[in-house]
Amino acid sequence: MYTLYIGNKNYSSWSLRPWLLLTELQIPFTEELVPFDDDSSYEKFRTFSPSGLVPCLIDRDETIWESLAIVEYLAERHSTIWPYSQQARAWARSATAEMHAGFSNIRNDCPMTVGLRIRLHSQSEGLVHDIARLAELWRQGLTRFGGPYLAGSRFTAVDAFFAPVVFRIQTYGLEVPADCRSYVDLMLKLPGMSSWSDAALAESFREPSHEDEIHALGAWLQDYRA
Repeated sequence: MYTLYIGNKNYSSWSLRPWLLLTELQIPFTEELVPFDDDSSYEKFRTFSPSGLVPCLIDRDETIWESLAIVEYLAERHSTIWPYSQQARAWARSATAEMHAGFSNIRNDCPMTVGLRIRLHSQSEGLVHDIARLAELWRQGLTRFGGPYLAGSRFTAVDAFFAPVVFRIQTYGLEVPADCRSYVDLMLKLPGMSSWSDAALAESFREPSHEDEIHALGAWLQDYRA
């Protein structure tokens, strides 16, 4: 059975991706949650992850780090990871790679914090651009492949990669077009998303650097965390 090492569910957007994929596709795995330290988690994470980062997947004698590498490793063993159609699969891989490497303004201006609702002090030009590109990309997938998921009728890896953005839209009240809002609502209702959210809200751990960063971004409207 796979073992997936992850960070705190309130903060760790990268961990969410393979965790949600495995959960929604009902692929058995063991979860190992290792909390972030107050200063640096590098040395602690290095005991299981070569990069000193999460997520990290262990499969017997194999260690796979980086969320995109984990997805491709799983795809070699499970046919449901990517869409079945060649066209949908090509689009899904492109969109997933863009999410993995891009959308830096959404990441930096809206760090993941599942349990809060925040009104940003302002939206940078870069954030506005990223939201517009996000809506364009989602609409392209939903229209071309018929929905309700980004690459067709099934939840696949491309949806898992955009799951952290779905939580960010909820946390920061980011406005997206109506068709994209329907996709957000669909994703938030997934059992895996609900389970992750419930666990995030139950976490009592607070990492000061994450909290300080979030405090500086806007007004806290609600804190649903334990």
